[in-house]
Amino acid sequence: MLRAARVFIGQIMGAPRAVGAVLPSSRALGEAMVEPIDFTKAKVIVEFGAGTGALTHAIVPHLTPAHRYLGIELNQAFVEHLRREFPKLTFVAASVEDLDRILAEHGIESIDAIVCGLPWASLPLGVQERAFGHVGRFLVKGGLFITFAYLQGLPLPTARALRQRLGAMFSEVSRTRIVWGNVPPAFAYVCRK
Repeated sequence: MLRAARVFIGQIMGAPRAVGAVLPSSRALGEAMVEPIDFTKAKVIVEFGAGTGALTHAIVPHLTPAHRYLGIELNQAFVEHLRREFPKLTFVAASVEDLDRILAEHGIESIDAIVCGLPWASLPLGVQERAFGHVGRFLVKGGLFITFAYLQGLPLPTARALRQRLGAMFSEVSRTRIVWGNVPPAFAYVCRK
């Protein structure tokens, strides 16, 4: 964890807007985000914005040889850290807006669950639209898309826009409990296609 913290701090000092967080997500937030996933049925798991692996740590205990995991992270330094931290998992240094190409390169035709750590509020609208377009295309019917939001950001226009997008795109949207131990406090949207 110390190595992850050093990598995270180094990257946030260089490009805070690109990182999109003041600290990595907490273990408790990661656990809250993976709890809704039925890993006996969800065999293809894709993580958007894997960062330094805070959410990945919550996913790993549920993976078996029957699962396929793919982590997508734009920051090359984070990807190098992730590959050292989780040598048995696959990580790519790319943008989720290129999801169709990434999945084709890895022989993945559909996704059962997406765990998302992207900072939606700081992403350009075009990137958001392309990313959600891919989610709609590749997530199986009944599949889960789980992303988190910071409690203090709820009144912001970008947070309202995200809620509207999720409500329009998914058949069911619920929220996890608030994770007060995260900095800042956060919760996850659990969205079923």
